[in-house]
Amino acid sequence: MSSESLPRQLARTRRFSLGVPAHPVVCDGGRTVLFLRSRAGDDPAGCLWALDADSGEERLLADPAGLGGEGRDVPEAERIRRERSRVHATGITAFAADRAGRTVVFALGGELWVADPVGGGVRRIPTATGVYDPRPDPTGRRIAYVGDGALRVIGVDGTGDRALAEPEHAEVAYGVPDHVAAESMHRTRAYWWSPDGTRLLAARVDNGPLARLHLADPADPARPPRVLRYPLAGTANADVSLWLLDLDGGRTEARWDRAGFEYLAAAGWDAHGPFAAVQSRDQRTVRTLAVDPADGATRTLAEQRDEHWVELVPGLPVRTAAGVLVDAADLGDTRRLTVGGEPVTPPGLQLRSVLGTDGEQVLFTASTEPTETHLWSYDPAEGAVQLSSAPGAHTGVRSDGTLVHTARTPGAPGGHTTVHRNGRPAVDLRSHAQRPVLTARPELLRLGPRELRATLFRPTGHRPGDGPLPVLLDPYGGPALQKATAAGGWPDLVAQWFADQGFAVLVVDGRGTPGRGPQWEKAVFADIATPVLDDQVEALREAALARPGLLDLDRVAVRGWSFGGFLAALAVLRRPDVFHAAVAGAAPTDHRLYDTHWKERFLGHPDEHPERYDACSLIPDAAGLRRPLLLVHGLADDNVLPAHTLRLSAALLAAGRPHELLPLSGATHSPSDETVAENLLLHQLDFLRRGLAARGR
Repeated sequence: MSSESLPRQLARTRRFSLGVPAHPVVCDGGRTVLFLRSRAGDDPAGCLWALDADSGEERLLADPAGLGGEGRDVPEAERIRRERSRVHATGITAFAADRAGRTVVFALGGELWVADPVGGGVRRIPTATGVYDPRPDPTGRRIAYVGDGALRVIGVDGTGDRALAEPEHAEVAYGVPDHVAAESMHRTRAYWWSPDGTRLLAARVDNGPLARLHLADPADPARPPRVLRYPLAGTANADVSLWLLDLDGGRTEARWDRAGFEYLAAAGWDAHGPFAAVQSRDQRTVRTLAVDPADGATRTLAEQRDEHWVELVPGLPVRTAAGVLVDAADLGDTRRLTVGGEPVTPPGLQLRSVLGTDGEQVLFTASTEPTETHLWSYDPAEGAVQLSSAPGAHTGVRSDGTLVHTARTPGAPGGHTTVHRNGRPAVDLRSHAQRPVLTARPELLRLGPRELRATLFRPTGHRPGDGPLPVLLDPYGGPALQKATAAGGWPDLVAQWFADQGFAVLVVDGRGTPGRGPQWEKAVFADIATPVLDDQVEALREAALARPGLLDLDRVAVRGWSFGGFLAALAVLRRPDVFHAAVAGAAPTDHRLYDTHWKERFLGHPDEHPERYDACSLIPDAAGLRRPLLLVHGLADDNVLPAHTLRLSAALLAAGRPHELLPLSGATHSPSDETVAENLLLHQLDFLRRGLAARGR
C-alpha cells in the first residue's frame, strides 16, 4: 500500500483523470477509434492514439513531447475553453477528424498540427495567427480554425490560409461560443462545416453590450487587471447571430426573431441542411429552426414551452439519417425522448443526454433510479433498449455499428472503456489511471418522505459500538450536479478520506438536482435556498433515525464548493441550530453577480423579481452568523467572481462577526495547482476539527 495521502494523490492525478482514455471518436467505417490519453496516471500531457477495433492494437499518433512545446502562447479562447470545461491536463486536450478519419487535427501551443492515422506521421502547418478549435471539413481537404477572433480556413497542404469572417471591432469574435452558451447551455462549439465541405455555419458573438468587469491579481500588482465581458443577471447578453459563410468570402445571415429569441442554444449542419435551436430570454420557449442555406430564411421544425423553463438537454436537437428530428419533451413528470415529435421512451425513464445518431438509431443516457445513469439505444424496429447494466454512470459514442462504452462504477474513478464491434469480442481501451490509495465504502440511502438519495461514509474499520461520530455534510445539492450516486467517482474518495479522519460523512441530493424528473428539478423555481436547505436538514435527521447511535447531532459541520459552497454558508447562517461549522468554497453569495442564463432560469429577471434575489442572497444574513465559517475563493475565478466571497466577508466584518477567509492567489474556479489542491483539503480538515471542538467547549 502506498504511503501517499489521498489529498496528494488527488492533486497529482488531477482527480484520477490522467492516464484515462478520453474523447473517443469512431471513424474509418467503425474500424478505428481515435482517443486521447496521457502515458501515466500522473502525467498531465495528453497524447493522441488510434485503436484498431478489430485487433485491439493501439498506435500512438502524436506525442506532444516529441513535437516541442515552443510556438505561440495558448490563445485566450483556448484558455477559457479549458477552464470552462474544467480541463486541467496539458499537451493535446482536443482534436477533430474528417468523416473518414484520415485527417486528424489539433492545436498545440497555439499552432496547428495534422496527424495521418493511415500513413503515420505528424506535421505542423504554419498559420497566420494562433490557432483555436481547428476542425477539418468532412472531406478532409481543408481545415477551419479560429484566430484572433476571425474564422479562418487553410488547405491541409498548408496553402490558402485566409479569413472567411473577421471581427468588425475588438469585442466581436467568430466561431467562439459566448459565455452563457459554454457555461449554461452545453454548447462549446460555435462553427459547423457543411457535409460537402464547401461552406460553414458560424456564430458571430458581439460582447460589446456586456458589463465590463476587471479581475486583478493582488499578488502581482504590476500586472494590469484582466478585463472580463460578463453577462450579469438582469443586464444585456452578448449579441449572437448565425451566418452562412462561403469559401470565397460570401456570407448570408440566418434570420430569426433575435429580439424574441436571443439565446442560440444549439446549431449544426447535417445532410438535411443547417439548423439551430433558439431560446427566449425568459427560457420558457425553445424553437428548433431549419435554416435555408440559399438565403438564410428559417422555418420552425418544433417548439417547446414550459411555465418555469425549458430544460436544454445535452446533444439536442439532432436528426437521424432520414432527417427525422430527435428532441425531448417533459410529459407529466418524465423527461422523454421524442423522435418525429412522438415520445419513444416510457414514463418514469428520465432522459439525461443524447449522445448521437447512427442511421436511424439514437444513442442516449437515461435514469429510472437517479443514482444510476445508463446507456440506452432507440431504433424504430426495437424501440428503446438498455445497453448497460452495472450500477454506475454510463456513457458512450457509436458510429457505423461500433460502440465505445464507458462505465464509471465503484472502485474505478477513471472509468472502464470498452469497444464493441459487430458481435466481435469486446476490446478494452487501456487505462493508466492510478489505483486510489484508499477504498470508498458508501452506503446508499433513501431518507424521509421524499426518499432523498444520500450516501453515508463511515471511518474504515468503524464498528457499531464505537460510539457516535461528528457529522460532516458534503453536498453540492443544486441544479446540474449529483454527488450521491453509484458511480464511485473521486468525490466518494474525498468523502471517505474525511470519514477516515473521524467523521460520519453524509452526501445528500435534494430538490433541484438532476435525474428525478421535471417536477423535482423545478421545485427550486423562484427559491434556490429554502428547499435545498430544508432537504439537507431533513436528510440529516432521517439518517440519525435510520442509523441510531452513529451520528452526533451536537457536532455537525458542512462543506461545499460552488453551489455547494453557497449551501454550506446558507446552512450556518440560517440554521445554526443544526449546523455548527462550515467551509464555503467559491460560493455565489449575491446572485445578481452571476450570469443571465443560469440565474434568470431559476429566479427570473432581477428587475421583475428583486425579492427573489434578495431572499436567496447571503449578504443580508451576515449579521446573524454564530458559527465558525471558513470562506475560500480563487482570486482568478471568472465563473463565480471573487467579489461574491469578498462582499460576504465585508458584510460579516461590518457586522462584527468573526470568520476566516482563505484567498487562493492565481486559482480559478477549480484550483489545479498540486500544492494548493492538496493543502486546501488539509486546511479544511483542520478548520472543521477546530470548529467542532469549539462547539464542545
